[in-house]
Amino acid sequence: MEKTYNRLIEGNKKWSDEKSGIDPEFFKTLSQGQSPEFLWIGCSDSRVPANEITGTNSGEIFVHRNVANLVVHTDMNFLSVLQYSVEVLKVKHIIVCGHYGCGGVQTAMTNNDAGLVNNWLRNIKDVYDKYQIELDNITDEKEKTNHLVELNAIEQAYNLARTSIVQNAWKQRELHVHAWVYGLSTGRIKELGVTITGPQDLPNIYQYK
Repeated sequence: MEKTYNRLIEGNKKWSDEKSGIDPEFFKTLSQGQSPEFLWIGCSDSRVPANEITGTNSGEIFVHRNVANLVVHTDMNFLSVLQYSVEVLKVKHIIVCGHYGCGGVQTAMTNNDAGLVNNWLRNIKDVYDKYQIELDNITDEKEKTNHLVELNAIEQAYNLARTSIVQNAWKQRELHVHAWVYGLSTGRIKELGVTITGPQDLPNIYQYK
């Protein structure tokens, strides 16, 4: 049986040769460290690669991906990425980017038992519950799903701002948190009009002293 994964190895060889051909020092420079300005929190969906859709190079974006781009305060994997990127790499912008057609959001909108992932998707159900009146007034199912994708990205951005990691950074320097959404059918990123720049953008109960 043909080892289909071999094309990944061959693709890597081609890519590395092309990079070295353009800049013989590329990998030497890359191996000496990273100083990205951006932390990207995106969906695990294979159609939403952060570097590719933003036209950025290796070393420019620090990336964390999970199902439906969630910011969960008990997720040690996420918190470790956040702490390292904020406190060590000193990123200047954190972007939560959802995408239309997100399977996680679509599943969370149903009453179907999806097994183990139910526990993860419950976080999206909480977003739906918070905005249920607004969402239930949308009769077109695709439009409703797209709106929940947007609301979810916005809520996760605010979840980021509620962490002590982000708030401690604000005491020392500027750090911007953004909510975006990506269109699979257009290839374009849409800004959702949310940029959080300090604790003043949060209700008082979430502000750490």
